[in-house]
Formats: sequence, structure tokens, C-alpha cells
Amino acid sequence: MKIDTIKTLGELKASGYQTKSIKDELRNNLREKIKTDKPVFEGVYGFENSVIPELERAILSRHNINFLGLRGQAKTRLARLMIELLDEYIPIIEGSEINDDPLKPISRFAKDLIAVEGDKTPIKWLHRSDRFFEKLATPDVTVADLIGDVDPIKAANLKLSYADDRVIHFGMIPRANRCIFVINELPDLQARIQVALFNILQEGDIQIRGFKLRMPLDIQFVFTANPEDYTNRGSIVTPLKDRIGSQILTHYPETIEIARRITQQEANLDQIQRDTIYVPSLAKDLLEQIIFEARESEYIDNKSGVSARMSITAYENLLSTAERRTLKSGEDKTSVRLSDFMGIIPAITGKVELVYEGEQEGAAEVAQHLIGNAIHTFLPAYFPKIEKLEKQDEKTAYSDLIEWFFAENGFELLDDATDEEYKSILDSIKPLSVLLKKYQPQLENDDIYFMKEFVLWALVEYDKLSKDRISDGYQFSDIYRNYINKL
Repeated sequence: MKIDTIKTLGELKASGYQTKSIKDELRNNLREKIKTDKPVFEGVYGFENSVIPELERAILSRHNINFLGLRGQAKTRLARLMIELLDEYIPIIEGSEINDDPLKPISRFAKDLIAVEGDKTPIKWLHRSDRFFEKLATPDVTVADLIGDVDPIKAANLKLSYADDRVIHFGMIPRANRCIFVINELPDLQARIQVALFNILQEGDIQIRGFKLRMPLDIQFVFTANPEDYTNRGSIVTPLKDRIGSQILTHYPETIEIARRITQQEANLDQIQRDTIYVPSLAKDLLEQIIFEARESEYIDNKSGVSARMSITAYENLLSTAERRTLKSGEDKTSVRLSDFMGIIPAITGKVELVYEGEQEGAAEVAQHLIGNAIHTFLPAYFPKIEKLEKQDEKTAYSDLIEWFFAENGFELLDDATDEEYKSILDSIKPLSVLLKKYQPQLENDDIYFMKEFVLWALVEYDKLSKDRISDGYQFSDIYRNYINKL
């Protein structure tokens, strides 16, 4: 259909256009995508076998939808991607506040205009990108905001009685007629406001200041809610829940591979950072493992959740830490170091809700615990496991390395060391190079030095070496010598 040639109601009728509800639009277009095996919700990973099939079933059932999940679980993103299932253009009566369907007008304005103009009634075409409305539910949202109110200024200007329904100023929901309307954090909406949604969801009726308007609004409602809200701030009133067709539970990424994919997609990096900073694969995995550790940590309130945004901002901080080092040293390129992970602590401390024990430790200390736990978890995947109890004088894979530290009294690794200095220090630890050749012989050259530093940090986490923060870097030493020096 060539929409640029259809400008009036008469031309629309002649074209054979058939009106349909927004839920039928979504359903029909989803059916076509499923039949032709085209991707429906692109850019959302980890939901392929859980959330997305449930969402597709809800759309096929023409249901209003509630996404229930912790923060940072792509609830709003899924709602926004539903736009792609709408028809590209739909006709509306020009000048209508509520996107009146020319073939099924519901507002007084549209009906009066058609009564006067007939087939010459002007229409325009609305693109699907303009058919998405979103409202964050907050305790100060009113019925007038969502549904509408009497406008005294309009009444005065048009010299109308307050008994005339033309004095009504429509709220967001009527203006979202024939659109997707999202209410985020639904439990934060006051109970009396939630009650006002009953009839809209079920019958399409709206009532404003005593005006009983029979306006069968055509809206696809999508709600989002955090289960924490049910106890801490508010709840969804039962009759409203009863009118929401499908409640879909979201979740966090279940594997590091999926989490990495999300982080790489969402991180806000410029081309300079992409070209000048190399990030070893282990560093990317380690960063995601930190988030997994946070979701299991005894210091963090797991009911609050740990958003996927934490790994995204942490990754941005990680690259910025390496970038800052290159700017100070005057180097053109660098590779991420494990010591750069201290730069992600601000991205962690602001995004976790601590329990009492966590508050006692302090947010920064908890963040360092998480980094240490991730390193501790990863070591057995690359090198021999370190047992808690070892026989005295029994030689292990790490004995020569630990003895080197005892003999050489350790070394200092400065935050702003140049790449040449950094590599020279790590290369001077001969048993470390031997260890890597034996257990990681296929390692890429670009990843060798990160892996070397990883081994040292891991030995600290397993209490085989000591690591102390100095003013401008870290000092690694033999754990017993360090203990004696302290005494």
C-alpha cells in the first residue's frame, strides 16, 4: 500500500485497508516472524529458551504483560523491542489527540469531523516508532497524569460548560491509544491509581471527573515490576494482577559467555579505546565472574539483585584505567593488567545493596573481596588446584615460584609502570615463565603477561604469597618473610 497517495478517509476506504487492533498487529507479525524463522527480539541474550518463548506465547494470546524480575534484567528493553512487531504505518485522523482509527473513531472530535467532512476527512500515517509510550511509576503519579482531567483553561477559551466533555484534557493512557504503553515499576504506583486502571484493562472504559466516556481504547499494556517492591515499597493490587494476562519472570545471565556478550554489546566505548587497549580473554571472563560472585556474596543483599549494568560500567572503568595509564606514560597502546581491576571498584560500590555484615566491612572492602573471590575461583581452570592441606616438604607445581619470592624478597608492581617495565618485572620471575610454559603452552602472546600477573594474585588469594598496597602500586613478597617483617 502506497501510503503517500492516501490522504483522505475516502481514499483509505477505496484502498481496501482493513482495521485491526494493536494486539492483532503484534500477533500477526509475530506469527510471520516465527514461521519464517526471523529473529524477533534481537540484542537480548540468555532468554532464548526461557523468557522469549513465554513472551511470544503471551503476544499470541493477546495478553497484557507484566515482566517480573530484579533490576538490570532487560525488562524495559524487551518492551521496547515489541515495537518491531507493529505494522510499519497505521492511519489516524489528522488532529486527533488519541490516534483515532479513521474506520473506527472513538473520540468526539473524530466523530464530529467525519460527520462534517465525510470521505474528505484528512488522515495521516503514524510510524511504529511513534507508537511507544513509557511512564515510570512513582508515588506522585496522579489519575490526571494517566487518564485525564477537566481543563478549566480549555473550558474558558472555548466558552464551554463543565458539563461538556470537550473540556476534558486526556492523560497519557488515552493518548497512547493504538500504541504500546509501558508502566515501569508498577508496585510503586499508589493503590488508588492502580484501581483506576481496572476498567481500562478489562473494558476500555475511562471515567474523568464524573464523565462516563465509553471509549474502547486499543492499547497493549506492558508492566515491569521488581519482586523486592512487593515487600519494601508497595505491591500490585490483586484485582489488577487478575487483569494482566501473563506474568513473565526474567533472570540474570546464566553463563559467563552470555554475560560477556551482553557487556561487549552495551559498553560505551569509543574507537580510540577499541584500537589502543587490548583486553585479554581471561580479563573479560574474570570481570563477569566478579558479578557472579556478587550475586552469591554473603555481604550483598541478593533480594535486591546485582544489575547487569554493573559489569557494563565495570568494563568501561577497566578500559579507562588502562587508557589513563597510557596517557600518563605517553605510550600509544597497552594491554589491560590485573592491577587495573582496582579501577573498577567505584563501579561496584555504587551498584550493590549491602547487608549488615557488608556495611561493617565497607563497600570498597567488599568490592576487593569480590575481585579476590573471582581470582580464587578461576585458578583451578588454568593451573593445578591448590589444596588447603599439603604435606610438609612435598613439592607442588608452585614450589619453585614460592621459593623464588623467599630468596629474592619479592618485587613492586607500580600502577603507572610502562609496558616495558611491567613486562621486564614479570619476566624476571623465571619460575613463573616455566609454570606458564608447562600448563598454558598454547597461550596467545598478547595474553601471557596478564596470565603471569593472574598467577601471582591467585597465590595471594590461596595464602601462598603476600600482597600489600603501597602508595603507588603493589608489593608482592613471601608470606612468611612478610609476617616476620611485620613482627
